Amino acid sequence: MQTPFSQTYFHGTKADLNLGDLIEVGVNSNYGQRNAAKYIYLTATIDAAIWGAELALGSNRQRIYLVEATGPIEDDPNLTDKKFPGNPTKSYRSKHPFKVVGEITIWQAHPEEQVNAMKAALAKLKEEGIEAIED
Repeated sequence: MQTPFSQTYFHGTKADLNLGDLIEVGVNSNYGQRNAAKYIYLTATIDAAIWGAELALGSNRQRIYLVEATGPIEDDPNLTDKKFPGNPTKSYRSKHPFKVVGEITIWQAHPEEQVNAMKAALAKLKEEGIEAIED
């Protein structure tokens, strides 16, 4: 249940979800090999959520949901340990579901050339056998 002092997080995706839906592990990931996700990801910053929506695989439209964690969360080691020590992106993961409590419908996408550069960098890592998300 939302309270005035509970932290709401963002989840960027191309999945079509409704209020009250749960985002859970075990569903095919929006990234990498599209394997069944061992973790689900959220962030406390809109910028990181925008990246999540922009980099998600699939043809559905990009969405940013407000989500509430239903259990413990931990720093996302894919970013915090490897790219951004100290977790400035406020990116987290969990094995516990996130409940969709809203949607951000107006947000500013990154410039197309910046998104294309990020996608190219991820493609290069994939060619080198490095997955963007390691569980």
